[in-house]
This record gives sequence, structure tokens and C-alpha cells, in this order.
Amino acid sequence: MALPLRSSGQSTEIQQLILNAEKLSQFKNILRDMKTGYDIISNGYNTIRNIAEGNFSLHTVFLDGLMLVSPEVKKYGRIADIISLQGRINSEYRSALSHFRSSAIFNSGELEYMANVYGRLLNQSKDNLEDLLLVITSSQLRMSDEERLAQIDRIYNDIQDKLLFLRKFNESGNVLLAQRKREINDIKGISQFFNGKNP
Repeated sequence: MALPLRSSGQSTEIQQLILNAEKLSQFKNILRDMKTGYDIISNGYNTIRNIAEGNFSLHTVFLDGLMLVSPEVKKYGRIADIISLQGRINSEYRSALSHFRSSAIFNSGELEYMANVYGRLLNQSKDNLEDLLLVITSSQLRMSDEERLAQIDRIYNDIQDKLLFLRKFNESGNVLLAQRKREINDIKGISQFFNGKNP
């Protein structure tokens, strides 16, 4: 009797061992499938990350390129024109102010007003030159060539307007100067006339 029980116990153990081996095999398959899934996800993530970093690198190269000023922009003729206009503003305002001061026609308040107008105009034109310097200097502004050229055109138009304003202001000053000189000469003529008639 002991013998059949023993064989029945062994048979149960063998069946349990077979079940355990099958479960172990299933776990190995599950683990292998999980590893395959992890590899697919990991490779996909790395691919996406590399593409994203490559895209970012392209953007970085593009944006760094915008920091550089091309030779075509540096050779743009309006740059020299702007500098020339600035030189004219400097020389014409100095000449006019010196002329108005030496005329002895304008009083100190009027001369101070003129000097203030010239000072503001000169400061604004210097701002134009600083803007120009930013636009044509590498590593200062992130702009395309077209944007840089548009800014140079804007600065050119602005400084040209300042020169036109200066010339009109000087012209008005010269007209006023001529009127006052005529008035003074008229007064002197009348005075001499009356002084000549009434010795």
C-alpha cells in the first residue's frame, strides 16, 4: 500500500514540476516580449530625440547665421550715404549756428533755442548711427539680410528727413536774419534821414 501512495506523490510532484517549467517558460516568453517592447520604445525614443536634436541643431545653425552680417549687406551703398548725411548734418548745423551767433541779430534766448534744436537733432542723428552700427555688426542682432537692408533703408530715410528738417530750420533762421537786417537798415536809414534833415 505504501508503494502506490509513493508513486502517486511522485506523480503529483512531477506534474507540479512540469507546471512550474511551463510557467517558467511562459515567464521567459513574457520577459523576452517585454524586452523586445522596451527595445522598440527605447529605439523609437532615441530616434525621435535625435531627430529633435538634429532639428534643434538646424535651428541653432540658422539662428546663428542670422547673427552674422553678410558681405552684401556690408557693401550696401546706403551705409556710406547715411554716414555722409550725418557729416552734412554736423557741418551744416555748426556753420548755421556760428553764422547766427556772429550776426549779432539774435538775442541770447533765441540762440539758446536754436542750439537746443540743433542739439536734439544731432543726438537723434547719432542714434541713427548707433542703430546702423547694430545692424551692420555681427553678433548684435538676429536678422536676415532682407531685414538688415530694410533697417538700413529706414535709417537712411530717417536721417535724410533730419537733414531736410535742418535745412528748412536754417532757411527759416536766414529769412528771419535777413528781415531783421532790413529792419535795422531801414531804421538806420530813417534815423540818418531825420538826423540829416535835423542837424
